[in-house]
Amino acid sequence: MNHEWIYGRNAVREVLRANRRKIFRLYIQDGVQEKPPIPEIRALAKKINLPVINVTRPQLDQLAQGHQGVALETETYPYCDVVDMIILAHKRQEDPFVLILDVIQDPQNMGSLLRTAEGVGVHGVILPYRETVGITPAVVNSSAGASEHLLIARNNLAQTIAYLKKQDIWVIGLEDVPEAVSPAEVRVDGGIALVVGGEGSGMRQLVRRSCDVLIRLPMRGKIHSYNAAVAGSIALYSIAEKRGWV
Repeated sequence: MNHEWIYGRNAVREVLRANRRKIFRLYIQDGVQEKPPIPEIRALAKKINLPVINVTRPQLDQLAQGHQGVALETETYPYCDVVDMIILAHKRQEDPFVLILDVIQDPQNMGSLLRTAEGVGVHGVILPYRETVGITPAVVNSSAGASEHLLIARNNLAQTIAYLKKQDIWVIGLEDVPEAVSPAEVRVDGGIALVVGGEGSGMRQLVRRSCDVLIRLPMRGKIHSYNAAVAGSIALYSIAEKRGWV
């Protein structure tokens, strides 16, 4: 079993709250101020009988930068199957809403998108097998632990999109190209999968061709476009708002 160290107060707290991973040890820095969420982290650890080990700052520095005085040793992220997302939507009695991220390589962008996705209530996130950052400790940290409350799968995207279409899920690609339409022109009732392309290059050609429709975000300013994390977050929120979820 592969182990990793989750760091940062919010990330550590959410891993403990979600309790989806096997957890081995919690390190807390000697003399750390008992300000939120440190007391909650201690309480969550006590609830699952997790050892809390006091360590020095240099010891934590060896594990991760930006640890904020805490680090948690866990198994690696537990990916799920796409079908689990469909099941979750049915349990909530909601039309499926999933996010597909095509080759997002920056952990900060990945974390931002996951944080928004969790915040608006998506049923799951799908990543490709290759050329993308996975759910690493850096991503968990940048998502403020939102990754721990999401169903996330790694799949062949073209095959997954074909499967989603068979489930009557409308696939919307977010791409700044001339043929793309405004989000206002696209229906958001029924099952929806939003596809967000990678930084700079956007969606890969096969994934783009698999989309039912492409949308772009209209802009009034002089900047040509948003980055992947901002554009994806705006689109996610816009869809959730039109559905009456936020």
